[in-house]
Amino acid sequence: MHKEIRNITIFGPGMMGSGIGIQFAQKGCNVILRARAQFEEDYAVENIDRNIRDMIENDCMTEEEGRMIKENIRIIYDMEEAVKDADMIFECVIEDMQIKQDLFKQLDAICPEDVILATNTSVMSITEIASTSTHRHRIVGTHFWNPAFLIPLVEIIRTVDTSDEVVDSVYEFLKWAGKRPVKVNKDVPGFIGNRLQHALLREALYIVENGIADPATVDEAVKYGFGMRTPVLGPMEHADMVGTDLSLAIQEYLLKHLASSQEPSHILKDAVEKGDLGFKSGKGIQEWTPEEVAASKRRLNDHLLKSLKDRE
Repeated sequence: MHKEIRNITIFGPGMMGSGIGIQFAQKGCNVILRARAQFEEDYAVENIDRNIRDMIENDCMTEEEGRMIKENIRIIYDMEEAVKDADMIFECVIEDMQIKQDLFKQLDAICPEDVILATNTSVMSITEIASTSTHRHRIVGTHFWNPAFLIPLVEIIRTVDTSDEVVDSVYEFLKWAGKRPVKVNKDVPGFIGNRLQHALLREALYIVENGIADPATVDEAVKYGFGMRTPVLGPMEHADMVGTDLSLAIQEYLLKHLASSQEPSHILKDAVEKGDLGFKSGKGIQEWTPEEVAASKRRLNDHLLKSLKDRE
């Protein structure tokens, strides 16, 4: 029997945590964001208000739905008060193994055994995060994608200790909440999405390093080529569509020419060493004006909001 989940507590009320809160509050859940300081509360409130405004302005929700979301979210500082009624707890704190282990050990000690504990880490081992806890069967990975309330996918990562009941309960809850959950059967670095994403980035950087094309051209090739069909055609389906015989022939010819390095690209290393950190510094692999940064973020947000509206 699946556990009914309606009371949610989220540790880490930043961009991901507040975004996850919006998703569940929109579905009528009681959501608590646990903040440690005033600046965290201020950020969460501002982020929630801004995202709700964007959705209302793009006809993705009504003013009344926006008010309901705010009414369903509370911010609490005290740790024990924040978790006392929780059915499920999501951790969205900094990507630091020790901090995550310490938090889960604390939560495991103070929460009843039927409370599900989930980490939103994007690449870290869920098994290692859970290793210092006692009731490891109730610890699971739930990797949301940013913005969490707009991108449907959530990867559910089981460890060798996670129970089938917990995985199934989380799957059914996320499905009920409007997400598109997928089960990751093995706790491997990067899970599914980030492994695929960084395999593509490795090849993209290799193409630039070897003078095959410049960065802007690589992006154009993805955005206006195969990237246009990926929302409706995944790689496995595409292989069947063109035929496994053709896919095999292409791999037999092409794979030996693709990037296979297990070291990060020197383009990234050099950029970081020089302080060229991308949007945040105005230069990364390419140069960016403040206007270009704002336009890029707006294009992405508008695209995701349109996709949300189309799904409805």
